[in-house]
Amino acid sequence: MDVLVPLLQLLVLLLTLPLHLMALLGCWQPLCKTYFPYLMAVLTAKSNRKMEGKKRELFSQIKGLTGASGKVDLLELGCGTGANFQFYPPGCRVTCLDPNPHFEKFLTKSMAENRHLQYERFVVAPGEDMRQLADGSMDVVVCTLVLCSVQSPRKVLQEVQRVLRPGGVLFFWEHVTEPHGSWAFMWQQVLEPTWKHIGDGCCLTRETWKDLENAQFSEVQMERQPPPFKWLPVGPHIMGKAVK
Repeated sequence: MDVLVPLLQLLVLLLTLPLHLMALLGCWQPLCKTYFPYLMAVLTAKSNRKMEGKKRELFSQIKGLTGASGKVDLLELGCGTGANFQFYPPGCRVTCLDPNPHFEKFLTKSMAENRHLQYERFVVAPGEDMRQLADGSMDVVVCTLVLCSVQSPRKVLQEVQRVLRPGGVLFFWEHVTEPHGSWAFMWQQVLEPTWKHIGDGCCLTRETWKDLENAQFSEVQMERQPPPFKWLPVGPHIMGKAVK
């Protein structure tokens, strides 16, 4: 199986050669940043329909995390289109952060559709560098399908710990690698170099649960879920919470 991977990677590379050449020349990334929000708007709407019950169950726990202000200061890390807003309880003051400014018009639409929340600001920045947010300023951080595409999950989780107040909670939902040695894992390895370009840096083979377990949270709870879309190469999902 290990011998097959580089051969199949080469085949996929040849089949998608124009894409890789555009990436090499620096032409692909600006195009990807422009079209990616439209792709995510479609996929997250479909995903929410499949995962609605689980998401409501997970985010219902936010209600009990009110800070000293009497409201929940919530940071949506990698906010994307704002697809999670509908699941947050009333009384949340939401700060949005994403490195892609092209999501802003989708966020504006989601904000208009979810007036039970109070929106603070949209910060254009990577998760590895959230210097615009003060230490201990958040009661809750939400991170869904984000750690697969960041440069350094370890640095992102360090920043999450910094901006959370003591006792604050990170809620996460992330896709992770298929079991090593399986045919599904082999295909993830084959497709990953091309998939990173299509999915704006998305890695298919990350073991994100290890990053969460090693991030020195006082408590981590997670459960594994099957992937919502069998026709995509993304693997099983983990969802849960981590307490500072």
